Amino acid sequence: MKKIVIVVFIGLTLLSCSKEAPDHFSRKALEDVFISLEGNEVPFNKILEKHKGKKILIDIWASWCPDCLKSIPEVQSIQEVYKEAAYVFLSLDRNKRDWKNGIKRLNIEGDHYFMQSDWEGEFGKFLGLNWIPRFLVIDENGKIIVFDATKATDNLIRQSLEIM
Repeated sequence: MKKIVIVVFIGLTLLSCSKEAPDHFSRKALEDVFISLEGNEVPFNKILEKHKGKKILIDIWASWCPDCLKSIPEVQSIQEVYKEAAYVFLSLDRNKRDWKNGIKRLNIEGDHYFMQSDWEGEFGKFLGLNWIPRFLVIDENGKIIVFDATKATDNLIRQSLEIM
């Protein structure tokens, strides 16, 4: 009995240990290439540079994802309140046509990119991406201040977008 208790305790201890969220993107994640609405290849670091000096809410989504679709109205509500922030939408749609149609159909305003490297690319690996939607907030200096929110209603998102 004592051995079982020790094994269970060790197992629970290992499961409860969580990796600390990074505060900066890895070099490989920054070099991962996305596709703009115009069809241009854009490394992720250029996407961040475009919005330097602003807080950025990144929404990783897909038009086929029910949870992503449910989160769109909340993201749009956030956009109405925090107008000074930049909004970057990274799509994991199966193809570019569905991605573009989803943006238009849902009236999603912001900076849009297609994740051509998909879930297994360097960006996805850096995030440990296993669920969407996924939200990140980046501060004015490029520091990651929210790393792993999976709901647009997560209070950390709104708190982190407040002007400091």
